[in-house]
Amino acid sequence: MSYPVISIGILRETKNTTERRVPLTPWQIARFMKDNPQVRFVVQPSESRCFTDEEYRQEGVFLCEDVSGCQLLLGIKEVNPYALIPRKTYAFFAHVAKKQPHNQRLLQYVIRKKITLIDYEFITNEQGSRLIAFGRWAGIVGAYNGIKAWGQRYGSWDVKPAWQCGTYEALKKELAGIRPGKIKILLTGEGRVASGAVEIMSLLGIRRVEPSEFLSELPKEPVYCQIGPQHYTRRADGKAFDFHDFIQHPDAYVSAFMPFMKVTDLLITGHYWDPKSPRLFTREELATGSFRCRIIADISCDINGSVPTTIRAASVEEPFYDVDPFTGEERKAFSHSDNITVMAVDNLPAELPRDASEDFGNALLEHFLPEYLKTHSPLIQRATIVKEGELTPRFSYLTDYAGISR
Repeated sequence: MSYPVISIGILRETKNTTERRVPLTPWQIARFMKDNPQVRFVVQPSESRCFTDEEYRQEGVFLCEDVSGCQLLLGIKEVNPYALIPRKTYAFFAHVAKKQPHNQRLLQYVIRKKITLIDYEFITNEQGSRLIAFGRWAGIVGAYNGIKAWGQRYGSWDVKPAWQCGTYEALKKELAGIRPGKIKILLTGEGRVASGAVEIMSLLGIRRVEPSEFLSELPKEPVYCQIGPQHYTRRADGKAFDFHDFIQHPDAYVSAFMPFMKVTDLLITGHYWDPKSPRLFTREELATGSFRCRIIADISCDINGSVPTTIRAASVEEPFYDVDPFTGEERKAFSHSDNITVMAVDNLPAELPRDASEDFGNALLEHFLPEYLKTHSPLIQRATIVKEGELTPRFSYLTDYAGISR
């Protein structure tokens, strides 16, 4: 089946049963078609989306299982490799740029089927800043889950899971009754994810302190400290920290994180991690008596990455598990006082899907779709991992990972 002019398909999400987000809301699609009459949308029916099929129909959007006539196919999470339609252009979060083992087959099928793959993660301005992301919502939900874990572990409070709240406003109401004690919370990162986590700190009325105060003083009230790589790493050769050098040469740095873990109660990680950069801490350091922190909300969720206790991704329904600090093995959540309780969910924004989808769709409308309609777009070019079955120059380092013979 084919469609007139420029046809854009909205895919049904299939990776996770809990994934309810959409690239565009019904009214966003309606508005874009009104402003761009040469564009038509086709939405695959879905029973799991946060917006129902009927909501799309009411906005005049065509629903059809067959999207093979569309030139551009939009999703959120990775597409099943076997469902990929040859010679189409796809845009979704591919999670292949770090050579993630679980998505190797996906990239191989993209290449084999002569597909063009655009990854939202690499839609950036000329300075390299990301323009389209769910980071703020990951930070909001991840920090909320960290606070929930504290309440469950120590019996301090009980709040609904974020996904049962449904909306950000309802989530805020859950937090309204919490009165944190003398808790010290450490937040890593300085981007969108961290800003979302800071929103939760503000809603709880938790005071922000500088690293020097966080490291040296016993709190008389709940406090949090936000740190970046200039705080948790240092150059191995003793030279002064330089952010641009850190980005270009992450392997020249070592961790300087342990002093923070000696005084931290709850760790919330919202930083980006390059596999060439040091881990925050090691498994050996976990077993030392100086490792005070017993709850880690790892929003970054890099498996066996920056946070060694993140040994797998948890689910939305069961977001917590424990790790034995002496063996590194997984244990039942909240099962022993010596264990580290971990929150590691890789699709946190899906817990507030309508709010997150609307923000994401607005970014697509502003930054991506107008560029896609152009004959040539440097922005689209930067974000394209594969062009008609060929790795683009920027991503040629994926050649071995993709199984391509040189």
